[in-house]
Amino acid sequence: MPANLMNGSQLAREIVSRSAVRAAELEAATGVAPCLATVIAGDDPASVTYVRMKENRCRQAGIRSRHVGLPADTTTAALVNVITELSTDPGVHGILVQHPVPAQIDERAAFEAIAPHKDVDGVTMLSFAAMAFGYPAFAGCTPGAIMRLLDAYHVDTSGKHAAVLGRSPILGKPTGMLLLAGDATVTYCHSRTRDLAEIVRTADIVVAAVGKPEFVRGDWIKPGAVVVDAGYNPGDIGDVAYSEALDRASLLTPVPGGVGPMTIAVLLEQTIDAAFAQLGHVSGT
Repeated sequence: MPANLMNGSQLAREIVSRSAVRAAELEAATGVAPCLATVIAGDDPASVTYVRMKENRCRQAGIRSRHVGLPADTTTAALVNVITELSTDPGVHGILVQHPVPAQIDERAAFEAIAPHKDVDGVTMLSFAAMAFGYPAFAGCTPGAIMRLLDAYHVDTSGKHAAVLGRSPILGKPTGMLLLAGDATVTYCHSRTRDLAEIVRTADIVVAAVGKPEFVRGDWIKPGAVVVDAGYNPGDIGDVAYSEALDRASLLTPVPGGVGPMTIAVLLEQTIDAAFAQLGHVSGT
């Protein structure tokens, strides 16, 4: 029986709709609309398109966008200065630094310049540590999106074996920590992992985040496993061989329409959460 698809597009629309109501409530009570500042260095076409998409979604959710575009030859110091200014600007409630940044920039230094209470993309070390230790923090938007999808489709992670393919600091590592917080037994898989296919075949939950098209083959997947494809490659291709996985998994995220729209929805929701906190307003909705 083919896998059921986890419809991230539909769930994202619901989150954006609720966010718009909350944003309107906040503006009515305080006279201030939530504001997300997006910083992009260079003109990478994929990044520019993604930022434009986020700005469109911001409008739908009642969030003001402040776009800061910097040239491709921007230095780390110049980028850090911009982020520091935004961090101290009371009119900005969330900051997103579009990644990847140009090669000459120290991406970690840029991320760490974001004030923790405005780190709505969950990219700072402080956000990661707080999340890992179970303290309040903004989760990375894609890891948070993955967990929201699993919850929406009633996937109980407790006691399950979860294989996370990829160990990036903004996707693989935090996703594994969130699954661990849900009482899953987590195996991190990466480029040095031996017998990768055999490990994946034992997993009840598979999260693919390697950035390689159709890397995870259908015969790697345990029958009935839940498969989350967090990859996106040119041509609307994910990291999982979709047609093969469809015949093995019980639940599967499509690409596009799975994790991607949920990532943006979580970003907007967390921006509004940050605005409520910074303006000291308690939501009535």
